[in-house]
Amino acid sequence: MHDAVWNRCLKIIKDNVPSISYRTWFEPIVPVKLEKSILTIQVPSPFFYEYLEEQYIDILRKVLRKELGFDAKLEYSVVMENNGYSSSSKPYTVKLPARNQKELKNKPVSFPIDSEATTIKNPFIIPGLKKLNIDPMLNPENSFTNFVEGDCNRLARSAGYAVANNPGGTAFNPLLIYGESGLGKTHLAQAIGIQVKEQSQDKTVLYVNANKFQTQFVDSIRNNNKNDFIHFYQMIDVLVIDDVHEFAGKEKTQDAFFHIFNHLHQSGKQLILTSDKPPVELQGLEQRLLSRFKWGLSADLQIPDFETRMAILKMKTYKDGIELPEEVVEYIATHITDNIRELEGALISLLAQSTLNKKEITLDLAKDMIDKLIKNTKREISIDYIQKVVCNYFNIPLDHIQSKTRKREIVQARQVAMFFSKSMTKASLATIGTQIGGKDHATVLHACKTVNNLIETDKRFRIQIDEIEKKLKI
Repeated sequence: MHDAVWNRCLKIIKDNVPSISYRTWFEPIVPVKLEKSILTIQVPSPFFYEYLEEQYIDILRKVLRKELGFDAKLEYSVVMENNGYSSSSKPYTVKLPARNQKELKNKPVSFPIDSEATTIKNPFIIPGLKKLNIDPMLNPENSFTNFVEGDCNRLARSAGYAVANNPGGTAFNPLLIYGESGLGKTHLAQAIGIQVKEQSQDKTVLYVNANKFQTQFVDSIRNNNKNDFIHFYQMIDVLVIDDVHEFAGKEKTQDAFFHIFNHLHQSGKQLILTSDKPPVELQGLEQRLLSRFKWGLSADLQIPDFETRMAILKMKTYKDGIELPEEVVEYIATHITDNIRELEGALISLLAQSTLNKKEITLDLAKDMIDKLIKNTKREISIDYIQKVVCNYFNIPLDHIQSKTRKREIVQARQVAMFFSKSMTKASLATIGTQIGGKDHATVLHACKTVNNLIETDKRFRIQIDEIEKKLKI
């Protein structure tokens, strides 16, 4: 019974969170038991429990109430196998509250008295907070030293280095770094923060993803401490907001960030933003925010050229103390061209093949591995690309699909774009809706059902869908 309930919850959760987050935070959960309206789930560590509480308590509450009713309760059993603890350790119970009750959060998990586990503190709790206590949330590996410069990123890197040496004192405020996934936006943004901290220990630096910022803001409203939330961010000297495009459609979050942005900018503090598009192409963001993004410098990261890809691979192998034949490095750099993340992933796969199979790294081994990697890797299709293909097929201007019009042919094209975006991308329903006409996730679900029904009942429509699908896969 508990397995069936949890599986139904997972189906809803999977549609509403990014796939990588789902695999990381929900697949490891094991449903343990269900008694009345109390579902017990097993998680592998206190940090895992705390992260669920920080990031996903809202969706957990909604799906459990849907399955078990308004009195649903969630109980965590924290099992730390590496430390010898088992499910006999006392679980921590969190009651999913009624609307007029205050949420219970950040309570300690109960462990045996000899437990050496320490609770990871949330750096965003306000009371009594001193600036020096703020964890900058930076990965030390993402330094300028480890960032390979090339024609594809020279402007962004140079601007970032100038900002790092004089935060808030250059014309590059804000500095907005944009580009496709896997090109090094997060690395470069964090490198600026690391450099600032190395040169000025008294500077308060903070890196936070836009999704994390939005979650914290929602929590602050629920806990009646919105002013504390805004005050906390106004304390920062160098604020790095990653993936700022994720603010799209979240009006109240944008409003809070607008006030934080204004305060920091007027106070001479530095703002660093990353996005998948330049400001002029961002959708779902208020015009007043977009205009402020243009105050400083927008610098793009492009796909690395062959020489830069070679340099990245050589730096990686040098750091790891590995020697590769030049022809192997050239082969990888020639055939993996889309982004840096895939390039490093190919190198790791090659080293793993060599180590696990006890084979020498040769050109033949590299060819075999790379060929399989390319064959098994599907080209990632963007929502923007899907909209363009659908509009071209139906001979509809792209801006019409983004409009509020209810003309039948426009509505159907919009629904088809939503249908393919759900089936061919990893985007959540909410993200798809935001990018296609500013709709909500319920509209996307309805669109997908409508298209599926027409595929089953309308032969002409089914042929159209097949033809569009072929164009998308070219």
